[in-house]
Amino acid sequence: MSNDLIADCLTRIRNAQRAGHKSVHVRQTKMVARVLEVLKSEGYIESYEIVKERERGESPRINVVLKYYTAGEPVISQARRVSKSGRRFYVKGDKLPRIASGLGMTLVSTSQGVLSDREARKRKIGGEVLATIS
Repeated sequence: MSNDLIADCLTRIRNAQRAGHKSVHVRQTKMVARVLEVLKSEGYIESYEIVKERERGESPRINVVLKYYTAGEPVISQARRVSKSGRRFYVKGDKLPRIASGLGMTLVSTSQGVLSDREARKRKIGGEVLATIS
């Protein structure tokens, strides 16, 4: 059990894809749901849904349906948490890093919600860099 639920979510997705699973369960929080929404809109995961039924004492879960290329390779090859509880990392809108020459994505928590680096650049807003995906 991790205190950093975003890092836990990214690790579960990455490990499940490497193992070839079709879906994976992650712990549900508002921030994790926002991160998954951006991953879905950018094409890194197929879909996600909140699991309504759960066992007694079990924390709320989200079922994430993973996405693979036609050759069976996982879409997410690398997912790395950037800003951590002990060391926060903030950037201005014009200084957002480009990942893999624009082929990857940076997740940014802004005043307008969790956005991809492309969307944050378009809106010209910065924020906390949550993670990089490629």
